[in-house]
Amino acid sequence: MTDHAALPPAIANKSNRKRYFQFSLMLLAAGSIYPLLYLRQNFETPILEVFDITSSELGNFYSMLGVVFFLCYLPSGWLADKFSPRLLVTVSMAGTGLLGLLFATIPSGVMLTMVFLGWGLTSGLTFWSAMLKGVKMLAKKDEQGRFFGILDGGRGLIEAILATIAISLFAYYLNDQQDNTTEALKVVVYMYSFTCLVIAALTFIFFTRHDGSEIRAKKIKTSGNVLADLKHLASIPALWLVALIILCGYQLFWATYSFSAYVQEGYGVTAVAAGAITVAKLWMRPIGGITAGFLGDRFGKTNVLALLFLGATAFLATLILMPTSVGTVALLAVVLMIGVLTYALRGLYWAILDDCDISMEVAGLAIGVISLLAYTPDIFLPQIYGFLSARFEAVTAYQLYFGYIACMGIVGMLASLKLKAITARKEQQLQHQQA
Repeated sequence: MTDHAALPPAIANKSNRKRYFQFSLMLLAAGSIYPLLYLRQNFETPILEVFDITSSELGNFYSMLGVVFFLCYLPSGWLADKFSPRLLVTVSMAGTGLLGLLFATIPSGVMLTMVFLGWGLTSGLTFWSAMLKGVKMLAKKDEQGRFFGILDGGRGLIEAILATIAISLFAYYLNDQQDNTTEALKVVVYMYSFTCLVIAALTFIFFTRHDGSEIRAKKIKTSGNVLADLKHLASIPALWLVALIILCGYQLFWATYSFSAYVQEGYGVTAVAAGAITVAKLWMRPIGGITAGFLGDRFGKTNVLALLFLGATAFLATLILMPTSVGTVALLAVVLMIGVLTYALRGLYWAILDDCDISMEVAGLAIGVISLLAYTPDIFLPQIYGFLSARFEAVTAYQLYFGYIACMGIVGMLASLKLKAITARKEQQLQHQQA
């Protein structure tokens, strides 16, 4: 790798500007690709009306999307090691945008199914690992925390901005077209689709054509054989700890999905108040993600993660134990604290992949392996809550559900401390060898 400290200031600054610009493209891509897939977050009722489908049918499409994601994690990592982030991100953004244009024709039946399957491939198979590996490549060793923190916090901000524009366009065209929901929804889909296509073009033109000088060479050699590389990755204890940490952090984030229903059921707040509380939580994403990234680089990523796990678990326990007479302001404060802490976890936990000393040649495969394990809550957490809700009244079921997730927060804290110990031991051994 080129030693930036040894370069003349003008050359070093030019190199940094190039990295930051390419990182901005990755950030734009990450913040723009998924809102098109998840239009139901803000436009579920119009989608049901325009496509003439039921909520259950729409849910089936998204369940299918989740299955495709799960099946794509591992091959996504393999592709990220075989092809450049420039190529994969370009294909992903272009494919997602073109499928969005097809979605705007209001297809039905088989064609609508093909759109969702296609989105699963363009955002899962070709995008996920390539995006994460691309960010890892662009960040120096002492920048991993802030780059991944800005990635998660920044994409949340981009999603919020795009959502604001989309809702404004929808309202304008709905009024202009005399309550023509179909045309208003088409405008929204076009906006998201063309955004993806523009970012695809920018990525193709401006992103590096090769893996670049930012790849940090490792002494570990890879075989080029997938099975052998998987065996090698499986032999790295730190990688399993990273997977466990992300698994626990992702479950804490999953808890926030149920806050709206819980505060209505448990504390008797109105649907409007519950919605306002959870929307306010969404704006904690850029604050939590970006702040955690910088703190991780300053004080140690595993140190900060352990504290974040402890804090998120403590506030989740507070939410469980608070009396029903508590006011809306107190509820808002606790929910916002859980929000900022869980978003901070999301912003930082991928940065610890750098502690595994994994060769860049198999970094994509490592991301795929970790994702395959760490995102299984998408599958089993709904089953856990379904089991509890069938046997207990609503509030008790939520409390038991949150209690389980709080226990996972403690596991995540312990795993972070274990990873810190392993990393410290490696550094001591390296210093001893050098001495």
